[in-house]
Amino acid sequence: MAIKFPKLFEPVIIGKIEIKNRIAMAPMGIAGLLGSGGAPGPRAVDYYLERARGGVGLIITSVFKVENEVESLAGNMMLISRGALSPFAELAEAVHALGTKIFVQLTAGLGRVANPRRLQGLPVSASPIPSYWNPEVTCREIKTEEVERLVKRFGDAAEILVQAGIDGVELHGHEGYLFDQFATAAWNHRTDKYGGDLRSRLRLPVEVLREIKGRVGQGFAVQYRFGLKHYMKALNSGALPGEKFVEAGRDIPEGLEMAGILEEAGFDSLHVDTGCYDAWYWAHPPVYQENGCMIDMAGEAKKAVKIPVIGVGKMGIPELAEKAIADGQADLIALGKSLLADPSWVKKVQGGIPERIRPCIGCHDACMGRVTKGKPLSCAVNPATGREKAYRLERGESARKVLIVGGGAAGMEAARVSSLRGHRVTLYEKAEGLGGHMVEASVPSFKKDVARLLEWYRRELEIYKVDINLGTEVTPELILREAPDVVILATGSKPILPDVPGIQREKVATAIDVLLGKKKAGGTVVVLGGGLIGCETALWLAQQGKKVTIVEMLGDLMIAGIPVQHMNRLMMLNLLKFHGVEVILKSSLGEVTEEGGVLIDQNFQRRNFVADTIVLAVGLCPDQQLYKALLAQRSEVFLIGDAREAQNIMNSIWDAYEVARSI
Repeated sequence: MAIKFPKLFEPVIIGKIEIKNRIAMAPMGIAGLLGSGGAPGPRAVDYYLERARGGVGLIITSVFKVENEVESLAGNMMLISRGALSPFAELAEAVHALGTKIFVQLTAGLGRVANPRRLQGLPVSASPIPSYWNPEVTCREIKTEEVERLVKRFGDAAEILVQAGIDGVELHGHEGYLFDQFATAAWNHRTDKYGGDLRSRLRLPVEVLREIKGRVGQGFAVQYRFGLKHYMKALNSGALPGEKFVEAGRDIPEGLEMAGILEEAGFDSLHVDTGCYDAWYWAHPPVYQENGCMIDMAGEAKKAVKIPVIGVGKMGIPELAEKAIADGQADLIALGKSLLADPSWVKKVQGGIPERIRPCIGCHDACMGRVTKGKPLSCAVNPATGREKAYRLERGESARKVLIVGGGAAGMEAARVSSLRGHRVTLYEKAEGLGGHMVEASVPSFKKDVARLLEWYRRELEIYKVDINLGTEVTPELILREAPDVVILATGSKPILPDVPGIQREKVATAIDVLLGKKKAGGTVVVLGGGLIGCETALWLAQQGKKVTIVEMLGDLMIAGIPVQHMNRLMMLNLLKFHGVEVILKSSLGEVTEEGGVLIDQNFQRRNFVADTIVLAVGLCPDQQLYKALLAQRSEVFLIGDAREAQNIMNSIWDAYEVARSI
């Protein structure tokens, strides 16, 4: 059978290391999966092995520090020490048996972007610059002798990794971390040998390269990851795609010069992206970024060097990855969150079933969102990520009759998992199609990844031959007639309507009805509610040329309820500003009038406003009516998803997976 994506499955060589295909696993933090002393724990080993079993050619592990003295972080952190040799050896042996190569990502430190809660003492940096998280705090400049000592620690780490059988390392020179702070003029104001022109600012990674190669030999691969462009308008201010601005960090010409210097120094390969913490939605692209949003950066770098270049940035669509290799934009494609969502991405592409790849939705809720809170890494759409052994699905001891009410994210996941485990599944949905709130969530063009997930679910349920009954409202009598062994209620949630005079006027619509086209918004729109639904609806309307204002009773947007992850929130706030959406804070709706309405602020001051349409996005309330009717009658009845508590896609899927894997 001809391979549909032949370029992705050609071998490639980095240094002296041959890699079986062109797919690399991008480095992602594994907080919560560590063993004692900062080494990979058993869950981390299982996590990487799952991706090796899925066919990936190269694994680039999470970032590891080489010491904890120059920059002292509290708690159990990722650290290369003698104690790390054994788990890394176990990991290397296992992935090699599966035909996969493995690099370990190493960092000089976090510097100005270190989380203050983890730091013991002041943040450090190349120069005395403001901390990212608290600009009132000035970083301590690292002394020259400390930098020199840091270089030696990289050599120590490399010796340990070579003993463990690791194939190479990647230096974490991107995203505005410490290597990047030394390399960038905006952050490096030093007057010693590590400051000055670009070559001098790159002295640190070049010395690290020479230290590693001098200690362990030329056969050990060393690659460098860096951003060709920072997309930074100023400190703590990022730029959007297509936005006109003056780059305050590194721009493409300097990035290309940097690529040449790194190649000349002897690096075996380059891993090229863009962004920094000040524009974090580039380094960690959310749903609002286009697929393939950074591959042009790799393409530019590839024109400047002869060593292999790895491209990255929402490359989880196989056609996109294949085209990038075929067009010469990159030699390898690094997949990050796509391999969290589906560790078998490579096997499915090679096996001719790319449509069965479970897509990432760019929410960051279970990956970066959990890691930054000290919780174990996982995935919103794949709850088994990070706990592969414990959460591996097994067939049930006996086939049971499972009746599921509701065809939203929770109901579809419950049906999928129950069917996979061998149960007889019937799903009822009162609407004429599956999807629940995912249907309206998929409407804006910037939410196409959610639309892809919805199509994936519909396709999977068809493949597993789930008995689906649409347009049917379930009653206790229907359940009694069906006589199922287990009932799973995923009855969803309904919009909350504020109790204010005039709320029933024709000009008032819920965000759901507007997104679904059940009500048309006029030219001037006020969106009531500054949570994620309100902000996304406001952006969608503004992109249609409407004059939009968000009214929020709290002091800022997207700060209450289910957390919106930092990079997603930053990009949404910038998009709203870019598209001219006005924001009124600390105010609520007091009345709807014929002309518009009345707002009341926290000082009880009233102000009139004019609007053609008022869009309500003040929250959702669970629909538990059927659950309450059944609870006293049955022992095995489960309430999941929005029906249990209004929540996001991640929690709905996780609810469903947890229940369905247990019945």
